[in-house]
Amino acid sequence: MKFQTKDQSIHRLQEGISFGDGADYTLKEYQKMASDWSKEWQKRYYSAPDKPSEIPTESKPDVPCSPENATSGNHSPAASTQQVIVSKNEEDSLQPKMTPENLERDYWDIVETQRLDIDIDYGNDVDTTEFGSGFPISDRGRSVNSANFLTGQPDEDLPEPEFGTEEFYKETFWNLNNIPNSKNSALRHLKVGINGINVPWLYFGCLFSTFCWHNEDNFMNSINYHHRGAPKQWYGVPGTKHDADGVERVFKSYLSMKMRDVPDLLHHITTSFSPRLLNKEGVRVCKLLQHEGEFIVTFPRAFHAGFSLGPNCGEAVNFADSNWMPHAADANERYRTFGRPSVFSHDRLVYTMAHHINSLHSKEACIAVAQELRRLMQEELTLRKKLINAGVRDVSTDVELPPNRLDQLDEESADYDDKRLCHSCKHICFFSAVCCECSHSKVSCLRHSHYMCRCSIKRKYILIWTPESEMKETISRVEKRSEELESDSNSVKTDATASHKAALEDAVSSSKDRLIHQTYEVPVEPIFPINSVSEAVVSMQGDFSVTVKDLPEADDTNQELNRSANILTPDVDTKAQIT
Repeated sequence: MKFQTKDQSIHRLQEGISFGDGADYTLKEYQKMASDWSKEWQKRYYSAPDKPSEIPTESKPDVPCSPENATSGNHSPAASTQQVIVSKNEEDSLQPKMTPENLERDYWDIVETQRLDIDIDYGNDVDTTEFGSGFPISDRGRSVNSANFLTGQPDEDLPEPEFGTEEFYKETFWNLNNIPNSKNSALRHLKVGINGINVPWLYFGCLFSTFCWHNEDNFMNSINYHHRGAPKQWYGVPGTKHDADGVERVFKSYLSMKMRDVPDLLHHITTSFSPRLLNKEGVRVCKLLQHEGEFIVTFPRAFHAGFSLGPNCGEAVNFADSNWMPHAADANERYRTFGRPSVFSHDRLVYTMAHHINSLHSKEACIAVAQELRRLMQEELTLRKKLINAGVRDVSTDVELPPNRLDQLDEESADYDDKRLCHSCKHICFFSAVCCECSHSKVSCLRHSHYMCRCSIKRKYILIWTPESEMKETISRVEKRSEELESDSNSVKTDATASHKAALEDAVSSSKDRLIHQTYEVPVEPIFPINSVSEAVVSMQGDFSVTVKDLPEADDTNQELNRSANILTPDVDTKAQIT
């Protein structure tokens, strides 16, 4: 079976042009292509020169390569960097090494100077439902890909499997197939598979294959796992208003003409600017290398980009916890501004979560749902009253509408939502919509009814799926649940304090003549042996291990940093910034 790739022109990534279709490959064919491409680059720019004089000497290592200081001949694009890392052995001292640092300089030299035309095929967004996931599929219906996803036994009725067993890897929520459906996850209410959202995508990369600057759909979290192969160079920008707005400001500044024609260019994921350029404009940027067996998590609205240092295979999916709700509202507003359809109805998801509020065990999640639902209700009821007072007819008592399904968002519900997109902002009209007698299919959200047509307001009418009484009752239930969790939390704290005090008094009374201390043994093994996942469950044709032998491990300091949980957080230590 073959998968389709995208043809990326690395030398044109700053132009924001769309990617065309690349060739189709089997996994084995892509591995060979990617391996041959890495070997070709190594042979072309990193083989030992015949004569010492052929190594460029006129540029200092830290001087960025440009057309003015570029050297001719068969040397690396970032020729000025080729003397930075040399062997201690005098015989090898003139041979440049194909290190991550040098490949990074090569990459940005190609992107920024365009002195070389580099076109590569990137196997992005490969469907795991067709090609399989690198993680095993849950037997308990925790994954959308599970055969018993809709009929499986509830998680609460089954004990968690023992750590380290095969069943554990199937059922753990570190499994990318399962994490969207974890407890307190907003996405667990999606009972329809959406590729790349709650169904993972596979990514097959080669040297310089690029994922351009973007943040996730609906500003969700994402988690990316590196199964096999060469490292990936990642760059991250915090999701704070200052930094995220800064990225957009840079795009508008350097691609002003392009963005006049394509206002939502950032959503196309086709543009890359150097981290140094963003940093220069006051945007904080951090970087890291992702190796085999490592997860990378991105936070809501956090921009990220990067490229591969050779043949590799990764997998990624979205998830959303209680902290995501305010960001979801922001994303929803931005989509309406650009007239961009959302991958799912924000209003429906919030209302469905409210319907299942007793299944939420997090006080913060309940508060977030209550706040967002209150905001939606306030706007909804205000606009309804305004339109009806202006002359729009309320036909809710005359027209029987199919009720919104609130137990889950399934395929039938998603299809129904697609039929009630606002003609202007593409918002899914979940609570109500405005229609006109002039059209049997056109609908409008309450904000944009005056843009729908030129007909008299007397010809327009409002359809209401969720009456005011139901919305108020729903909010009341959510707030009651929040109060219950608050009470339970205070009770637990009180019991814990009393228990701790009693235990301490007992310890003191029985140990008056000796020091009391407790020694804890720090576990030396990671909680989740991530390196064993690809070895145990990944079944692929060919070997996606690194084919270029000169890619060394990072130094001890960076290695320890990169081997830990890599997270692109909203708050970034300034010491990690690129300068």
